[in-house]
Order: sequence, then C-alpha cells, then structure tokens
Amino acid sequence: MTTATPSTLPATAGWFARAEAWLDDKGKVAWLAAMVLGFVFFWPVGLALLFYMIWSKRMMSCRKSRTARMPQGFRTMRSSGNAAFDAYKAETLRRLEEEQDGFEAFLKRLRDARDKAEFDQFMEERSRRAGPPATDAETSS
Repeated sequence: MTTATPSTLPATAGWFARAEAWLDDKGKVAWLAAMVLGFVFFWPVGLALLFYMIWSKRMMSCRKSRTARMPQGFRTMRSSGNAAFDAYKAETLRRLEEEQDGFEAFLKRLRDARDKAEFDQFMEERSRRAGPPATDAETSS
C-alpha cells in the first residue's frame, strides 16, 4: 500500500484522500487521536474510523513505524559515509551480539539448574510420601 503525503497529492484529490495522507504523515498517534475524537463528538464517526483502520491495516502500515518493524540488520548496517566509524560500529555490534549470546547461554544454564533442582526436590518429596517399600512378609499378613 503506497501512502502519499499531503504535499504530493494532486490538487484534485478529495478531502478524504488529503485527510488520510495527512494522518498517515503524522503516524499512529494521529489516527488514534482522530478515532478517539470521533467517539467523543459523534460515536458513529469513531466507529467508522476504527473499522477503516482495521480494514486498511493503518495501524501496521504507518510510515513512522516501518523502521521499527525492519529486521535488526537493515536498521543498523546503513553506511554513515565514514569508514572508520562504520568499522567501529560493525565491531561493536559483533561484540554486543557475542555478549548477548553468552548471556542467553548463561540464562539457559541457570534455568536448567533451577529445573533440575525443582525436579530433584519433587522426586525426594514423592519418595518421602510413598514411605518405605512394603516387603512380601508385611503384605501377606
């Protein structure tokens, strides 16, 4: 879906297209504010805006939020034009990713140790509740 800004719309564009382009240019907050004001002043307008936003997927396609939905590599790997800074940034990002992987491995080991301790405790409580195993002499009398 292509969104136009108010300045790129032709002069013959209707008021709805201009309003839609203006709201798209302002982002999600403008769409939400318009919907809330629609509910406050005349509830069918707010309801119509809500249905329009759901139908057109406005909350997912506002231009301001596109960079937030991009994968990590696309946002961070743009060149700044300075080779030294780009090398520093790449090295720092690589180091941070290694640290993150190490931290996630550490957390996994902690979770595994906690799970093992909880399981061992469960098995110990279960064996205490069951009591000593009955012998054949006790069961036959």
